[in-house]
Amino acid sequence: MDWRAYHAINTFVAHHAWLGRTFHVIETYGTIAIGVAAFCLWLLARPGGNPKWKLVSGSALGAAALGLLINKIISSAWHRDRPFAHHSAHVWGPRKTDASFPSDHASAAFGIAVAVALLDPLAGVLFIVLAILIAVGRVIVGEHYPGDVISGAAIGTASALIVIHLARPVIALLVHLVERATDPVLALVWRRRVTNG
Repeated sequence: MDWRAYHAINTFVAHHAWLGRTFHVIETYGTIAIGVAAFCLWLLARPGGNPKWKLVSGSALGAAALGLLINKIISSAWHRDRPFAHHSAHVWGPRKTDASFPSDHASAAFGIAVAVALLDPLAGVLFIVLAILIAVGRVIVGEHYPGDVISGAAIGTASALIVIHLARPVIALLVHLVERATDPVLALVWRRRVTNG
């Protein structure tokens, strides 16, 4: 079933190569962008002010890390080869040899996006759209079976729920410790911004 869905998508994209090229750019740079955006949310919080965006940033990055850790455990217990390892397939991008199941890209992207959405639904919409494009892109470029990215998205979502609902006190403590180092530096930037504004 997974192979048939993958094969149908891969054959369609082979006849519309612009899709493969476009999604190769989206899923490659989108993964970097979503991680950088999550980190940059920290900068939205005024030093000494409401720590909401620091909590959002910390929770998003924590959810991504947890999702990747879960993936590592799963792929260590059961290694599923990439779809092109045993079948003829068109691949836009590098032919990686690490485990196909579950998709790390999908887990990290959905961990970040769902964590942001749970704490700020409006900002979360943008993150979720990007996460969907990244996950779909992994299948379109030929790197993963559909089941790999669906499982990755589920793991990322579960990781975000765990971080937000169970690990929130730990994240809050870590945010408090880290902001003691970053706030003095960010305060200088905020002061310059106010002065120049």
